[in-house]
Amino acid sequence: MNGIEIALRPAHSGDAGQLGAMITEAVEARSWKPRLHSAAQDISHAGTLIDRGWVTVVEHASRLAGFIARNGVDIDALFVASWAQGQGLGTALLNDAKTRADALELWTFQQNSGAQRFYLRHGFHEIARTDGDNDEGLPDIRYHWRRPSQEQLT
Repeated sequence: MNGIEIALRPAHSGDAGQLGAMITEAVEARSWKPRLHSAAQDISHAGTLIDRGWVTVVEHASRLAGFIARNGVDIDALFVASWAQGQGLGTALLNDAKTRADALELWTFQQNSGAQRFYLRHGFHEIARTDGDNDEGLPDIRYHWRRPSQEQLT
């Protein structure tokens, strides 16, 4: 991966604080996104995802740099710390998830154009839109990815 040393591993309960901080940081960086939860609630949410066995983390430069939470085909969360963005870590997490599933789906907000470009670049396509029937009340987009069949690869 471009000479960047990274490691992927299952998350453990001691990671919850750092993962929750990534969630908090991402919300605070988007002025259009309402702040519905406290930093403590973000840590608790990260802990719940870890307890369910859904979370894979990426370590870079001996630090936790990002994570993906996946429940079967559903990607519940994908975050990369701001200091580690643009280094292929989100791609590494997503590619790892693709090796573990034949299909993946996720939601992202319509205002999150960076996430939309990222998922489209990685083979996802739009399957639905809403006017904001979520906790944040923001319009969002449902994306889907399916592993290409052998016939499609030849």
